[in-house]
Amino acid sequence: MKTWGLDAVEWFAVLRIGLGLWWLESVRHKNLEAWLKRNAGINWAASVAEGHRWAWVGKSFESTVKPHPKLFTWIVLLAEFALGVGITFGVLTPVALAGGIVLNLIYLLLMIHEFSEQGQNGMMIVMGAVCLGAQAWQKWSVDAWLGLFGT
Repeated sequence: MKTWGLDAVEWFAVLRIGLGLWWLESVRHKNLEAWLKRNAGINWAASVAEGHRWAWVGKSFESTVKPHPKLFTWIVLLAEFALGVGITFGVLTPVALAGGIVLNLIYLLLMIHEFSEQGQNGMMIVMGAVCLGAQAWQKWSVDAWLGLFGT
């Protein structure tokens, strides 16, 4: 059955592509100069960790992230970019979807006291889970073109 000219597998591909574009937008909307030259992302994360209701978050930030601000800045930027490319174009899609779910869960837990982005993270987790469960890489993906993951 087709709805608006697309079958169910194609609609799941549309959802997958939309989620991937959302990840790419997450990178695009960042002020990269501020992130790379002034550690804006790390400074923001420090303020979150400092006021977090779970003490282990602050301790983990102090021992892991704070000593390596450039490394963690690049990890966040490259992870979000890689997830965006992988999900949008369907490259190692199950891995990218699982990685996106994990990263959104981390963001969700870190921002447990701040509700401004919880809807976004929650929605991205649901979209990732649906795409993973529906095997949304079956259409319009590099994985399908290469015959990967049972497509």
